Amino acid sequence: MSDAGARLTAAGIRSLGIDAEPTPVSDSETLELGGLYSSGEECLPHKVTIGDFLKIARSPGFDPTKAAFFMPTAHGPCRFGQYAPYLRKVLDDLGYEDIMVLSPTSKNGYDGVDLQGADLQLNMWMGLVLGDLVTRFVLKTRPYEKNRGDSDAAYDAAIESFGKILSNPDLSAKNKLPELAAMVKDMRDRFREIPADYVKGKPLIGLVGEIFCRQNTFSNDQIARRIERLGGECWLSDIGEWVWYANWFQETTIVREQGRLSVDFAAAKLKTHTQHKYEQTLLAPVMQDLKGYEEMDSVHELFKRSERYLPKEGCIGEMVLSVGKTVYLAEKGAAGVIDISPFTCMNGVICEGIYPAVSADNNDLPIRVCYFDGVNSNIDQDLEIFLDLARNYQNRSKWSRVYPGYFE
Repeated sequence: MSDAGARLTAAGIRSLGIDAEPTPVSDSETLELGGLYSSGEECLPHKVTIGDFLKIARSPGFDPTKAAFFMPTAHGPCRFGQYAPYLRKVLDDLGYEDIMVLSPTSKNGYDGVDLQGADLQLNMWMGLVLGDLVTRFVLKTRPYEKNRGDSDAAYDAAIESFGKILSNPDLSAKNKLPELAAMVKDMRDRFREIPADYVKGKPLIGLVGEIFCRQNTFSNDQIARRIERLGGECWLSDIGEWVWYANWFQETTIVREQGRLSVDFAAAKLKTHTQHKYEQTLLAPVMQDLKGYEEMDSVHELFKRSERYLPKEGCIGEMVLSVGKTVYLAEKGAAGVIDISPFTCMNGVICEGIYPAVSADNNDLPIRVCYFDGVNSNIDQDLEIFLDLARNYQNRSKWSRVYPGYFE
């Protein structure tokens, strides 16, 4: 769903000897094809994903007998659960019956990703962790760089380096872990060397919302760069928090159906433990640089913050994460939060009704829901007003930002 995550997940799959690549960069053809093969009532991520897949299917030399499209799914009321079945239908209608659609589900914590057992899962998990990490670094560096483009270059170089290790078929996931941790140090040093003016005071804007739209820069009209051009800095909610949420949901479902004394529950807990261990190893070299940018220790910390607004037992999906993360971002000194959602998104609509209470409980924290539908619109004026509100909020916030040591 993010540029970095997709590129590194593909690298992990290549370690099996499979030619895996992220979909090409989305463009006007994406929206044209997506609109042609949808009714127009679906949300933007559906249009973008189906358009990107059809671009591949229509490309010169494409062989449907040697192709598979990776489209995960989820249960529940969100329309995302229909993406994979609908993609299958469209491909069949267009004569692409031979194209496979791989569709693991969040219901079992994506255990369907088992082409090579846990090793592939760990490769993909490390790719997501590293994708989130390099995205955090570019977002916290780019607003302060002296030479435009330095941070983006460091970002691309890091992804290339991580990808070479993840795609190595001769290394197990366990043996890749220390090499990737060493490469994290190289990434850290590369970003440290970027000439930058780290001056305190830029308004920190949290970006939450529907996971695809907030991560996919084409779908959100490059909102982070727009905020940076207006003098702000962004903290983007990562993909990892959704994995932790899916793990929690899987464990909760197993307990309800089988009890705690079951093989499935033990396997689920072991998976979560292993993922935490791998994540901690990869993050260890950069904790000093992430001072003030720390994520929560567990998804239960997020649940505590969303409990009074949207309890996890009564609500399922990103709305719980968005509200809990908004409260956490306020505590970390954010000057405002923007919820990025597709037009008509259930999660966005529900959160929009909750945010006034969250704002009131946090000294009128500026919170704005931005809906996107793929239609070109100039949001700079709205963002400029929002940044002014955020700067005013900095003077009355209950919490002060904590900065890494390299800030003046």
